[in-house]
Amino acid sequence: MRPILFSADTIIALLRNQTIASLAEVMAALGDRASRRTAFRKLKDIDARTSYSHRGGYYTLDQLAHFDERGLWSFAGVRFSRAGTLVATAESFINHAEAGHFADELDNLLGVGTQDALRKLVDDGRLTRHKLAGQFLYCAADRAQQTHQVRARRLLLATPGLGQPLPDADLMPEELRAAIVLFASLLDERQRRLFAGLEALKCGWGGDRRIARLLGIDPSTVAAGRRQLVERDVEVDRVRRAGGGRTPTEKKRRKSSPASKP
Repeated sequence: MRPILFSADTIIALLRNQTIASLAEVMAALGDRASRRTAFRKLKDIDARTSYSHRGGYYTLDQLAHFDERGLWSFAGVRFSRAGTLVATAESFINHAEAGHFADELDNLLGVGTQDALRKLVDDGRLTRHKLAGQFLYCAADRAQQTHQVRARRLLLATPGLGQPLPDADLMPEELRAAIVLFASLLDERQRRLFAGLEALKCGWGGDRRIARLLGIDPSTVAAGRRQLVERDVEVDRVRRAGGGRTPTEKKRRKSSPASKP
């Protein structure tokens, strides 16, 4: 009996037609006799990318994906990452985060729950965590990078009124965007650089480009401000120059007081 031949071309045609596909759809495209093992082998043959959401249950091709600057892409509610799986994506995001990430921050960035993935990464020694502000801050495994991330996070937590990161410029109300740009234009060069660096810190990975695009400045300027804040390389000037302010005057004595008499 001749062996059944399964062609990976049918999977490529399926993905090109509908962009993503589930394992069941892949098996159906291969034919009634295709097993899960066969489907996985054929998906590997074409270097199909697995989703990090939906328990890795969907597939696509890199040439069909439109990854953003963070390496993420979503189609019909299914999420994919250049890094691959959820565990690999979480590790990559933490390692690239200037100030580490709390779990809820990473959940919002990736659009899925990350607690189990983070726990596994810590257990495997691929990430570390530090208790700050009543919750765990997840940081890189490298000791020097950990120190840098914890210091940057402490700076953010110690600064009053920071709030949440600014939304992306395309999602921001026009009035708010105009107000922020106007405010930044009123600052001097150093103040604008530090303001941009602070906002980039709050954004995490991709923050330099995001804030640079919002304010219309160079990403390297934003990065310089961010580094200055984290490394505390900021010269704090006096509010007034020496000799500034009102000229001190002697307190006048009332003529009727004993001290005013000769």
